Amino acid sequence: MPDALSDFLCSPFTHDGTTHDVYRLGEGPCVIVIAEVPGITPAVADFARAVTARNLSVAMPHLFGVPGGNPSKRAMARVVRHVCISKEFTIFATGRESPVTTWLRALATVEHARCSGPGVGVVGMCLTGGFGLAMLVEPSVIAPVLSQPSLPVAQIPGLRGRADRIDVSAATMATIKQRMEVDDDICVLGLRFTGDPLVPAERFAYLRRELGDRFVGVEIDSSPGNAGGYPANAHSVLTEQLVPEALAQVLDFLDRRLH
Repeated sequence: MPDALSDFLCSPFTHDGTTHDVYRLGEGPCVIVIAEVPGITPAVADFARAVTARNLSVAMPHLFGVPGGNPSKRAMARVVRHVCISKEFTIFATGRESPVTTWLRALATVEHARCSGPGVGVVGMCLTGGFGLAMLVEPSVIAPVLSQPSLPVAQIPGLRGRADRIDVSAATMATIKQRMEVDDDICVLGLRFTGDPLVPAERFAYLRRELGDRFVGVEIDSSPGNAGGYPANAHSVLTEQLVPEALAQVLDFLDRRLH
């Protein structure tokens, strides 16, 4: 196991013929941490450790990349090529979620049974940012965090019409709304840098229209001369361009919902 993940236990999880390794750490109600491109980097692992410091456990599925590997342009390019041709991911299409979310829902069910507690949290990042929303159709999921949700891709010229959408189907969104009608506690936390072209402002506006006050959008200023000193291309709120205040808000959200 890579040194960056030496304190995690790794074992495979299989559902409906699909198997992925899962890295686990901690005790208490479970949070499923779904890594961003290029995979479970040291910074993603550090975020998972911060979650476990709140008396929570984490389960990190290895869906792409090299576990424990450092991010690089080459690594990112390799992963992007992989997910673009993988049947588990839907990158460009609107009105659809990635098929891998079905596997993730099954993982949430198993982790809830294994770890107990009132339910399961989910933190998706970048390419996986919207997965937590799609997973809300699984009753065990009660604390979804969408960190810089980047699908469907909208920054490529000609695809801007996808900016005001997220990677869930109309049927899934309807199910989520029905669940919210009967459960007053369910809400969704979203995070983005204001200048991030991968997560346009229209996407958060769409979530506010669809979910109302059940969507809490945290937008970190990355405009020129911003107080935090974040670069114009800042993207990874919880990892590479870590925003301490946003991290604290996420941890408080998970702590409050799962304990």
